[in-house]
Amino acid sequence: MEVDEATFDQEVLERSRETPVVVDFWAEWCGPCRALGPVLERLAAEADGSWTLAKVDVDKNPMLAQTFGVRGIPSVRAFKDARPVAEFTGALPEPQVREWLKGLAPSPADFEFDRAGQLEEAGSLVEAATSYQSVLNLEPAHPGARRGLAGVELALRAQGHDEAELRRRLDENPSDVELLGNLADVEAVSGRLEEALERLLDAVRTSSESDREEARLHLVGLMDALPPDDPRLVSTRRALSRALF
Repeated sequence: MEVDEATFDQEVLERSRETPVVVDFWAEWCGPCRALGPVLERLAAEADGSWTLAKVDVDKNPMLAQTFGVRGIPSVRAFKDARPVAEFTGALPEPQVREWLKGLAPSPADFEFDRAGQLEEAGSLVEAATSYQSVLNLEPAHPGARRGLAGVELALRAQGHDEAELRRRLDENPSDVELLGNLADVEAVSGRLEEALERLLDAVRTSSESDREEARLHLVGLMDALPPDDPRLVSTRRALSRALF
């Protein structure tokens, strides 16, 4: 698959969120590139979709080469989760290339993460939470596992709560932080996340010291369920900082 500056983000970065993408930076005039290229193509065919090969002509796409610090060709980079994770330069012998590719195989944490997602989709939320926690035990910085766990825990907390009943009880005791948190959970899983975040922020602003910490922790739990690039994270963090200090 040939990619260029216009298609790189979609065909390499976004695709690498699903399966690893190996990018071969090459040029027509480069002899070692012509030797390595067929090796990579053959190994990609053998891989049967476990990873994808993308080729970038550095003469036609100099900005891509500059962006990724390509100083000599052939230069091969592997991408996972939209970021480079491994590389080599030069026309390595096929056995060495095969060995390098082994490093792209899913880790035990990756396998468990996939299992957690399948359990979540099937509605087995308790089992999914256990599986996400297993991922974090194996790889504490695993991308997505903390967010997955927070999302499942949110769904579990919201189960069994009736919104009308929560609102009735809050009318009687509007400062009950536990009830506020329960209502925020129901709002969040119902697609009203902004209301949920603002409800908990208001609890942080107005509650006593012990209740304030409970509200803060509940708010952080909701924030953990958001993608890292969600703009609501930035605004909520700023509002929380102002509320605390």
